[in-house]
Amino acid sequence: MLIQAEQLKAFVNEIFICLGVEPATSGVVTDHLVLANLKGHDSHGVGMAPSYVHGLKRGLLNPDANSELVRDNGAVALLDGNSGFGQLIGIQATKKLIELANEHGLACVGLRNSYHLGRIGTYGEICANAGLVSIHFVNAVGHLPIVAPWGGREARFQTNPFCCVVPRPGKLPIVLDMATSTVAFGKVRVAHFAGNTVSEGSIIDHQGNPSNDPDVMYSNPRGSLLNFGRHKGFGLAMMCELLGGALVGNFTMQPGNARPGSSINNMLMFAVKPELFGGTDYFQKEVDLFIDYVKSTPSLEGHEQVMMAGEPEQQTFKHRTANGIPIDEKSWNDLLAGAEVAGMSAGRIAELIGG
Repeated sequence: MLIQAEQLKAFVNEIFICLGVEPATSGVVTDHLVLANLKGHDSHGVGMAPSYVHGLKRGLLNPDANSELVRDNGAVALLDGNSGFGQLIGIQATKKLIELANEHGLACVGLRNSYHLGRIGTYGEICANAGLVSIHFVNAVGHLPIVAPWGGREARFQTNPFCCVVPRPGKLPIVLDMATSTVAFGKVRVAHFAGNTVSEGSIIDHQGNPSNDPDVMYSNPRGSLLNFGRHKGFGLAMMCELLGGALVGNFTMQPGNARPGSSINNMLMFAVKPELFGGTDYFQKEVDLFIDYVKSTPSLEGHEQVMMAGEPEQQTFKHRTANGIPIDEKSWNDLLAGAEVAGMSAGRIAELIGG
């Protein structure tokens, strides 16, 4: 089905409000989720809402939490998310990062114990809008691992996102935002619900056999996702685990730490003013010239042009804003089930989505 963004926002927003979430918080979370859908990241869009409903009902997600400053060391700060909505906590941490970077030129913020942060590129884009280059290392804990290390067949960590964003004043920033697995688990979830396959080399079954069937991630015993780029993606995933988790002061996926079924993210962020080095004007000129050079290559068959990181999302954003957001039947039914848990009537749902 296709649904317009504003209708989807109204529906998901009311689910959270019915569960006692403050409207201001619910609005931030909902806007983040729908924006992820609009940019083509359905794995981090409204399909996550049912898991948040689950977290709220079990007391794993604290709807009233804000970030708390734990340590302040000038240009370096540590925040605790108190298991609050990651979309709200993540923005608060990013604002702190920007504040410190504007004061010191270079800043680092560690964020621990946030509920699911959603699409990490959102926080990088906020930094870019402030004229800052930013780097983000993220790990995920609180539930069973789903990604196998290079050379192994049993899962040992999560999809551990990495993000790096370069600002381009007056233009779209360069946004590298990726899971360190070949495919984000949310995309496997979407493929599973839609009855589709995933790309070759993305997953293995529980015996270590290659598969493109997302159902192996929903079987018992369960399969595992694989890292992108073989040992290279594995190495980057490890850095996200150790820097985002161990260094920030929360924990890693090692089994001595609790796994209550929550979805906790930890993030280490750096931001820097380009003016500290060769100057902002020189930096932007060189960025523009290099991008023009990269894009000047003749394209391969099947490719219209070389695209910078972030450009496919902008194309999808324009298309889905105009034509609606596609939602597969299973994801939609899960949303309806979440609305029912929240106490919304069928009539109210129909009123919100025009059905």
